[in-house]
Amino acid sequence: MNNRQSKTNMKLNLLLSAALIAGVVSASAVTQPAAPAAVTNAATPEAAMKALFGDPVVVKGKGFEIKQSDLDEVLSGAKANAAAQGQQLPPEFSVAILNQLVTIQALLQKATPADRAVGQVDADLQYTNLLKRFGSAEAFARQLKAVGMTMEDLRAKAVQEAVAKAALKRELNITVAPDAAKNFYTKHAADFEQPQMAHVRHILLMTVDPETRMSLPTNTIAAKRKQADELLKQIRGGGDFAALAKQYSDDPGSKENGGELPEFTRGQMVPEFEAAAFSLTNNQVSDIITTQFGYHILKGISQTPAKKFTFTDTLPQVGKTVAEVCRAEVESEQIKLLAPDYVKKLRTELAVEITDPALKALDESVRAQAEAAGDKPEALPAK
Repeated sequence: MNNRQSKTNMKLNLLLSAALIAGVVSASAVTQPAAPAAVTNAATPEAAMKALFGDPVVVKGKGFEIKQSDLDEVLSGAKANAAAQGQQLPPEFSVAILNQLVTIQALLQKATPADRAVGQVDADLQYTNLLKRFGSAEAFARQLKAVGMTMEDLRAKAVQEAVAKAALKRELNITVAPDAAKNFYTKHAADFEQPQMAHVRHILLMTVDPETRMSLPTNTIAAKRKQADELLKQIRGGGDFAALAKQYSDDPGSKENGGELPEFTRGQMVPEFEAAAFSLTNNQVSDIITTQFGYHILKGISQTPAKKFTFTDTLPQVGKTVAEVCRAEVESEQIKLLAPDYVKKLRTELAVEITDPALKALDESVRAQAEAAGDKPEALPAK
């Protein structure tokens, strides 16, 4: 499926996707999976800051409060994901995340038992789909550990966001006409095409510092290249690729799984890695591939051909039918129109206040710019 399909499962889940490390392929993610690379534990600097300066409340409202650690936890994952793709998040991104946290917590104050039941079912489906992508709970847990998260943390966030979505839809009285979803599919059928996907194992020998992304010393890089040559020789001589990946790979997210990565489409990995991956047949081993991260050796597992999904087909990455996804898109269009004014009113009702001076000033600046541009600063992700 193309970019639209990757965004269809609840855009309110920016928080969930941002918390995942680069390389995690999530059905609910709004960011693309990043290139395969070692990622440092992003929780460490935040923990150090908390130890030094405490954990102040940055937002308060009737029935809830948000602490600096709540914001930092999400931002750390988003920053790691962006850095792995050679990008840097703008300062206003922190305000966008903060306002999403506020919106979720505010909506939770309105949630009914029925909303919580619906949200639990939705969150369980997301979790099940993530496990399918990683093959096992252990592999998924290893990826989360790289950013200092646990599966329990992630599930709790997913439930909160899903309950907030359910409460928002009920509060806005969102309804979809019987033929609206089918009409949406007719207009956007091309958006429900799954491109070719590659599934590989890899061994990475990093030639950059995982924290600074600066190149390692020349002699260290030369030693890494020699090691890569030796590993490739062992593999082509019959060596166990998975066992060698576990022993030597510098990619913590995949090495314990024998170097296995989740399936990916074109445009999700760095060009050199992508070109090699899509050229491999089953069990074929690549030459040594050089990327910005270091030296890679790939082994093909499988390739999934492109496919066009019909209106009644189930999308494997989200566990929902095309009809359900189209219905959600139609709902999102209604939410985009109704949510901004509702959220603004709700924030007033709950006396929401940003108590951190720097964040408050940045929020006011962003809102002023949005209003000057004719946007509604209270707008939130649609699904």
